[in-house]
Amino acid sequence: MPANLPPQYFEAERKLKTAKTPQEKRIILEELLSLVPKHKGTEKLQALLKTKIAKLKSAAQKKPAIAKHALAFHFDKTGAGQIVLIGPPNAGKSMLVKSLSNANPEIADYPFTTRAPYPAMMEYENIQIQLIDTPPITPEYMEVWHYELIKEADGILFLLDLTSQNPLDIIQTILERLKEKKIELVAEDRSIPSEVPFYHKKTLIVANKKDLSPAEENYDVLKKALEPRFSPIPVSAISGDGLEYLKKRIFSMLHVIRVYSKIPGKKADFSNPYTLKKGSSVMAMAGTVHKDFAQNLKYARIWSKTKYQGQKVNRNHILEDEDVIELHI
Repeated sequence: MPANLPPQYFEAERKLKTAKTPQEKRIILEELLSLVPKHKGTEKLQALLKTKIAKLKSAAQKKPAIAKHALAFHFDKTGAGQIVLIGPPNAGKSMLVKSLSNANPEIADYPFTTRAPYPAMMEYENIQIQLIDTPPITPEYMEVWHYELIKEADGILFLLDLTSQNPLDIIQTILERLKEKKIELVAEDRSIPSEVPFYHKKTLIVANKKDLSPAEENYDVLKKALEPRFSPIPVSAISGDGLEYLKKRIFSMLHVIRVYSKIPGKKADFSNPYTLKKGSSVMAMAGTVHKDFAQNLKYARIWSKTKYQGQKVNRNHILEDEDVIELHI
């Protein structure tokens, strides 16, 4: 019986010949296995690939502890916050990053195109937000650094493919794997008790490829199953449909405010705001500008969209988004 392997299989097979590290070989082998049609004619090929993957996993586990940590990824946070993208193969994470930013990650129509985390910067109005694209997660594949990146992030975008046959099963499987590592993804508006021994991460479920069939039917099923815990956001990374709304939701999830500084007698600079956590005070703003301001601050004047027009406020005054502050020392 012929194997009827797709063209993507042979493309991935060529990549395997140039792979240098055991981890890279393992990722490509798992990619090959996912591309093999499941029927009697491919049983031997499936068994061969599984054996090679098992050997690489076994070899990795036998390495000294120092070697296990040799491959790790850490990205210093820049901009107003750091958002990590996760999801199954072919959900469109890299295309979404490209559409939301000026980055140009590798994009292809076969799984595991992204082999390592990839940082990019997304502009939202007058600030930038850091996005981290990551390799896909499967029931068989999730590296230690996946968990670490998620733990360090300010928020998570969980991307799903609305054209896949089982998006709900995929998200449930990945949520269970994360819980095993004491990571729980929660809606962006949920309050998190500090005493709970879990890493709770604010998360947006992004349902991609809304412009393709059978996306509409799958979205209805997904929405009913996830609500009220999550409210999935339908988008198309290719056409751009829904992306402006997604940007607003990402900004909202970060729970930050933009504050503008003003020198006495001059106009405020609206091009380069300070970003602070919601609930921050004038004192926190002063410390962000310079430690001398925090130590010697006497009072501040504030301008806002509605309430304040240059009134004096004390150092404990709580700031709102897009307030203009004039510090006096």
